[in-house]
Amino acid sequence: MKFYFPDSQDLVSPTYDFLNDEYSPYRVRQRDDKYAHEVVTPVPYDGILVSKAIIDGSVKGAGKYSTPQRERLYRLGVRAFFRLDKDMHTLGDCGAFNYINEDIPPYTVDEVVSFYESCGFDAGVSIDHVIFGYIPTGSSQEPDPAWIERQEISLKLAEDFLKEARRRGEKFQPVGAAQGWGPESYAHSVAKLQEMGYQRIALGGMVPLKSHEILACLEAIDEVRRPDVELHLLGINRVDSMERFAQLGVKSFDSTSAFRQAFMDDRNNYHTATDSFTAIRVPQVDGNPALKRLILSGQVSQADAIACERACLRALREHDEDQDAVTVADVLQILGEYEALVLGPKKKSYLPAYERTLKNAPWRECPCALCRKHGIEIAIFRGTERNKRRGFHNLSILEAKMRSLTFA
Repeated sequence: MKFYFPDSQDLVSPTYDFLNDEYSPYRVRQRDDKYAHEVVTPVPYDGILVSKAIIDGSVKGAGKYSTPQRERLYRLGVRAFFRLDKDMHTLGDCGAFNYINEDIPPYTVDEVVSFYESCGFDAGVSIDHVIFGYIPTGSSQEPDPAWIERQEISLKLAEDFLKEARRRGEKFQPVGAAQGWGPESYAHSVAKLQEMGYQRIALGGMVPLKSHEILACLEAIDEVRRPDVELHLLGINRVDSMERFAQLGVKSFDSTSAFRQAFMDDRNNYHTATDSFTAIRVPQVDGNPALKRLILSGQVSQADAIACERACLRALREHDEDQDAVTVADVLQILGEYEALVLGPKKKSYLPAYERTLKNAPWRECPCALCRKHGIEIAIFRGTERNKRRGFHNLSILEAKMRSLTFA
């Protein structure tokens, strides 16, 4: 089972100064900053997925790449741009979520094939149109006409995409995109894509589905899937179901969920093999909008806020060095004072979750290079450098879990 990590220009600076919270004045982001596969050992994924919408933009506006970054990618190719070794895989797609509200996808087949060829992808997914809806087997509910139209659009574009890729000599592996609204409709898409000649099929639009719904779709697909056809799950990470997914033909998946939980989840920020912990929030005074508003309104003293912020960081670091000299109770006291300033009295306190994190101190037992190097800093919820490193750590945990599974 191969895991692809979707690119969104997530890098960390190896020279970032955690004590002073500042970058080196000589830092050049694209040259000096590092991707997860450059700082985590073993490499936490088998390949990367890059969306055209991220690079070139879509109807929502510009992508996440600056003009110089975009030009550099096209000039160097995807492998050199991301500094990938020969064993890593690359997969391109269109980023259908970026144009989900449009009547038709904003890209032409020629544009997408040219994107995959010029960037040198190993494989590329056909243009698709996401369907958000699910009708279980046996339901009397009729599909929305717009769902049927989107499926037909996706299949027609897949047919034209494969023809164009073959006309140009198939410089990358074409991957057909299947869209549906339930087991039978997904099976229909897969059957049609197989008839066209696809050997690899990506299943889209499944992100909102529950695991048992995904399995129902895969079981229906398995009734029509040829043994030599491989499936890819777009945006899906359900480790508990992966062994069953593999039995039903899934050979690869992509997901950012483990990474994004590091800074998007309210509680489950730091993952371990068997558990998850809440990262300790110490927001920067000049970077927290709510606190800045309180300071500007005169309700909070800026000097007091800065002093409390620094005291929290100092207490956390001293506790990590010597748990007897600075106890968990000592740390929680100062964290509580700062939390009262930042959150106010109406919001639920994180202190019980922080106590559990500090008492378990999972970073002390973690073998990953990031935890060994940064210690408690990786468990502090504060700024992109710490948060992304924690996300990279979570990817290493996911990689270890995948390695522990048995795929028949």
